[in-house]
Amino acid sequence: MLAKKRNHINQDAGVDMTPMLDIVFIMLIFFIVTTSFVKESGLDLHRPQLNNTNSDPAKPSILVQIDNNGAVYVNNRMVDVERVSASLQFLLVKQPVSTVMISASAQTTHDVVVAVMDQIKEIEGLAIALVSK
Repeated sequence: MLAKKRNHINQDAGVDMTPMLDIVFIMLIFFIVTTSFVKESGLDLHRPQLNNTNSDPAKPSILVQIDNNGAVYVNNRMVDVERVSASLQFLLVKQPVSTVMISASAQTTHDVVVAVMDQIKEIEGLAIALVSK
């Protein structure tokens, strides 16, 4: 009689995990449905390739280059970042243009590029074109 009772105790000792799995899956579905996915806003730039064959002599432009170290060159002349606007105004007196092309190295930091763009935006009537090397 003792062996029969011991066998009966071992059979009832198991815990049914099915209800707990159901709750876990219901919670998982709840969190997936209620999660809001926010698309990060950013700046989408489609940079055209610099192509010398398509250059139109009737539409001249000024080239601003930024090298790896953050040095800025306006028409192959090195200038300080804070003096880009003055250099552009000096060049615009000699030859009026409507476009300034910025060619930045891939290793330069974004703050230098943005600072140059801010300097260019100070001059009304100039369009900014980003080109890759």
